Amino acid sequence: MGENVSKRLKLISATEAEMEERSFHNQFADWEAGLAACSTAAQLDHNDPFDAEGNVNAAFQKKVQSKIKDLLQQMEEGLKTANPHDFSTYTGWTGIALLYLQLYRVSAEASHLQRALDYVKRAMRILNGRKVTFLCGDAGPLAVGAVVHHKLNNIEERKECVSRLLQLQHSVLTPDAEMPDELLYGRAGYLYALLYVNKEVGADTVDNDTITKVVTAIVESGKNMSAAEKKTDRCPLLYEWHKKQYIGAAHGLAGIYYMLMQPGAMVPPTMLAELVRPSIDYVRHRRFRSGNFPSSLSNESDRLVHWCHGAPGVIHMLVMAYKVFKEEKYLKEAADCAEVIWQRGLLRKGYGICHGTAGNGYAFLTLYKLTQEKKYLYRACKFAEWCLDYGTHGCRIPDRPYSLFEGMAGTIHYLSEMANPEAASFPAFEL
Repeated sequence: MGENVSKRLKLISATEAEMEERSFHNQFADWEAGLAACSTAAQLDHNDPFDAEGNVNAAFQKKVQSKIKDLLQQMEEGLKTANPHDFSTYTGWTGIALLYLQLYRVSAEASHLQRALDYVKRAMRILNGRKVTFLCGDAGPLAVGAVVHHKLNNIEERKECVSRLLQLQHSVLTPDAEMPDELLYGRAGYLYALLYVNKEVGADTVDNDTITKVVTAIVESGKNMSAAEKKTDRCPLLYEWHKKQYIGAAHGLAGIYYMLMQPGAMVPPTMLAELVRPSIDYVRHRRFRSGNFPSSLSNESDRLVHWCHGAPGVIHMLVMAYKVFKEEKYLKEAADCAEVIWQRGLLRKGYGICHGTAGNGYAFLTLYKLTQEKKYLYRACKFAEWCLDYGTHGCRIPDRPYSLFEGMAGTIHYLSEMANPEAASFPAFEL
C-alpha cells in the first residue's frame, strides 16, 4: 500500500514539474483581488489595465497601441528574411495580410488595407495547388484576397478569387482522396474558407449547395471512421490525422465539431442533435480532473495547454455547443477550461496564437463576449499585459518568429483586440 502511494506521489510531482516546464507561474492577482488592489487611490497602479469600475483604462490602451507600433516595425524588418515561398495563413504571407486586415478593421486606416493587398498579392503569385485549407493551402490566400478586393471595391478581382476558391472543392469532395478532415490540412479548413468569405463579403457569395456538399463529406467521413472502430462506446463522428484521433482545435475533433456547429454551415438540427452533440459529449468525457483535455483520445498525459492541443482550443467548441444546444453543462466546462488557462496559460513556448500566450488569451475574450463577465476581460487584459513584455521572459523563439500563428504577427493581432474586445475573433478560426 505504502509503495503505491509513493509511486502516485512521484507521478504527481513529475506531472507538476512537466507543467512548470511548459508554463510560467501566473503571478498576476486574479479578478477580485486585482480589482481590490486598484480600488483605492493610494494603491492605483496606472500600469494596471483596469480602473476601479472594472473598465479597461486609457493608460493601458495607450501602452498597447505603442507596443503594437513597436512590434509592427520589428515584424516588418524581420519579414525581410522570411521564407519567400511560404504563402500560407499559418506561417506565411497570407497570415500577414490577415493581420493588416484586422488592423484596418480596428483603425480604419487605409494604409493597413493597402498593406493587406500587397501581402495577399505576394501570396497569390506562388500558390501551388497542393493543399486546400485556409490555414495551410490555396484556400487561405484566395479567401483573404476576395475579402481585401471586396473592401477595395475591386469587383472583378474579387469574383476571380471566389471562382478559384470554389474550383478547389473537387479534391475536398472526392471520397477516396487522401484528404483529412481537420482544420489545418483538411476539409474543415476548406469549410472555414467558404464560411469566412460568406461572412465578410456577403451571405450568398458561396452558394448553399457547395457548403452542404462539403459538410456532407465531413460528416460521412466521420461516420465511416466511427463505424470502422467497432467500439461499444462509439463516438458518432470520429476523425484521425496521421493515425491518431486528436482532440484539439488544429488537428482534432474539437476544431471539426466547432466548424460543423457554425450557423453558416447550415447543418440540419437533427444531424446536430443525433451526431454532433453525442460526439461532443464523447470528447467531454475524456477531460482530465484538472479541467484540461488530452491531445488525443489515446493520450493520458495532462501537459499541453494551448490552442492547438488542450483546453484553449476545446473551450471554443464548448462555448459553441452552449450557444447551439443551450445546455448549462457546456458553459460550466468552458469556465473550467478558463481556470486551467489562467493557471497554466502563460507559455514558455512563446507569445503566438497556435501554441502561445496570445492564443490562450483569446479563450478569455470568447467567454467574455458570451457571458459579459468582467473577470474574463480582466484576464484577457492580463495576458495582453504579459505580451507587452515581448521577448523578456526567456521563451522559446519559434521557427517562423514573425508569422501569424507561431510568432509576432499573432501577438499583434491579439493586442489589437484590446481596442474593442466585444468584436474580438481568433483569426482563421472564429467566425
